Amino acid sequence: MLDTQIPDFSLPATSDTTFNLAEQAGKVVVIYFYPKDSTPGCTTEGQNFRDLHAEFAAAGAVILGISRDSLKSHENFKSKQAFPFELGSDKDETVCTLFDVIKDKMMYGKPCRGIERSTFVIDRAGVLRREWRGIKVTGHVQEVLDFVKTL
Repeated sequence: MLDTQIPDFSLPATSDTTFNLAEQAGKVVVIYFYPKDSTPGCTTEGQNFRDLHAEFAAAGAVILGISRDSLKSHENFKSKQAFPFELGSDKDETVCTLFDVIKDKMMYGKPCRGIERSTFVIDRAGVLRREWRGIKVTGHVQEVLDFVKTL
């Protein structure tokens, strides 16, 4: 998937918006997929993107967080954590499937399907330039920012 054009997609997002990839032409797009709103790892990851948001913006990047949670859940999570970026709701897993982030996982010893924590950077021309899969939260957002600054 690296160095390939990402097809346009639309996703309902917080702040009563719809995220359209095509409308982001000319910007670097950072998309991070996370398992669930208001869980410890997902909260920390979102806070890290929040805390470095100004630096991402200065580098010409827009951030979008995506999970399968509802818009109502996203709005609460975004508000509580004061995220300055939108969260997209992918209830039908269309965008998750596009990026191949739905994986078989174990939760409390039982198999289940869920989102593998992953981040993707799409350049100003809509081409996927970098992906991180199965990431650990600590230090990850800084690594993404360092890469974005090279584009």
